[in-house]
Amino acid sequence: MSLGGCIILIAAGAVLTFATDWHIKGVNLDLVGIIFMIVGLIGMVTFSSIARRRRVVMPPSTPVIEEERHHRGGYGV
Repeated sequence: MSLGGCIILIAAGAVLTFATDWHIKGVNLDLVGIIFMIVGLIGMVTFSSIARRRRVVMPPSTPVIEEERHHRGGYGV
């Protein structure tokens, strides 16, 4: 899951928990919203820890100097 997906889950969970007053028989939307927010937070933590491991610090590179060689036509001249 990407970082964007985690943020969408958190936002959808917050909307279900705090901004709606719908009542569906057999479904507790407040609990569903809280579950979405928790899953989104777990995804963000997982994503950030994986991204931190993948970060590679490159040592400063030494400049490569390429010499241009000029050839006068043909082989062996």
